[in-house]
Amino acid sequence: MSSQSLESDLVTPLSRRGAYALQNFRDASLVRPEKDLYVEGLNLGGRRVLTEFFQQAPLLNAAIAVNSNLDFEVLGTNMTSALATFDPEGGITLTTAGASADQAILCPHLDTKQTAWSSMTWGTDQETHWRATIKTGAAITAMILWAGLKLTNTPVVTTDANQVFFRYEAGVNSGKWQCVYSIANADTSADSGVTVATSTVYRLMIIIDSARVAKFYINGVLVGTSTALTDAIDLIPYVGVQASAVAAKSCTVRTISMSRNMA
Repeated sequence: MSSQSLESDLVTPLSRRGAYALQNFRDASLVRPEKDLYVEGLNLGGRRVLTEFFQQAPLLNAAIAVNSNLDFEVLGTNMTSALATFDPEGGITLTTAGASADQAILCPHLDTKQTAWSSMTWGTDQETHWRATIKTGAAITAMILWAGLKLTNTPVVTTDANQVFFRYEAGVNSGKWQCVYSIANADTSADSGVTVATSTVYRLMIIIDSARVAKFYINGVLVGTSTALTDAIDLIPYVGVQASAVAAKSCTVRTISMSRNMA
């Protein structure tokens, strides 16, 4: 069965907002993980899956409206709704305002009862899987880019006691992605071996297994493995870009997908 034919069988639109749910699908042998957008790297049997395609633009929390994305919002230092724009190739481009330390951050709405993305927990004890397809901007000097599962939205490694995410910072680790994980304030930043390039698409994936070990994948290749994460920590998906000098920096988020075991 092709990935194209699977689309109509597996993906059901929930509303005009652009949120999708993957129906319960127990014959994972029919799925080609290396090809299929919706199910890449996921064990579908008995799992809850959410995927965002950004058919509506995310705005600042205070600007939420029926014609905006009701599942995701943007925030960060000097961030505005106008700085989250549709990319003609699909997804949302996040752009900083132009000053040093400006940020453009994407995350689910954290308001109570606003969206399943935040009302449902993404625990280290639930074999949580996170996936995002992002594209770097035309300039990647003097900037920080981060994506993955954290407690807070900051790119600073030492802030969150528990986290697991990808991080790039110009001039750090020879310009390569780092696989970052923190376990009860013990921080590890491992070299992925993958150099970040301009205007390049990266398929990032973090798989937390039943032993709470996180595996990091870039473009389908395993690039890092953690030790056992702290048990029963509920994490939040974030993607962000921060300028380190006076210049606007950007990245495009094509899709974000998450899944976890159904208790």
